[in-house]
Amino acid sequence: MTLRELYQGIGGDYEQALRVLRMDKLIDKHIRKLAQSGVVDRLLDAGRDMDPAQLFEAAHAAKGVCGNLGLAKLSEMASEIAEEYRPGHPRALSDDEVRARLDSIAGQYRLTTEGIRRYEQI
Repeated sequence: MTLRELYQGIGGDYEQALRVLRMDKLIDKHIRKLAQSGVVDRLLDAGRDMDPAQLFEAAHAAKGVCGNLGLAKLSEMASEIAEEYRPGHPRALSDDEVRARLDSIAGQYRLTTEGIRRYEQI
């Protein structure tokens, strides 16, 4: 499986990752580190506590990391949470709606990490 095939399989944007990281070697290095980085896990953990400051910080970090890796779906989903908890920004979603979005992030993250594991085995 090539990096391009990995990105097709997980719904990522390989060209975006290439624009940011500039070479396959760096994309490969960083996509393999995604699960170990814990960036998305911290967002999901923050959702269990529903702490606004933690949710904002974790979502903002996940948005950036995922965006740089060309994982547009995860980045957009994290961005929505970051904006929901941006300091000084009025809340638009109920806690139940936030939890539902976090469940969607968890599902997308699971699909992404499963794809990465298959890629690593080749």
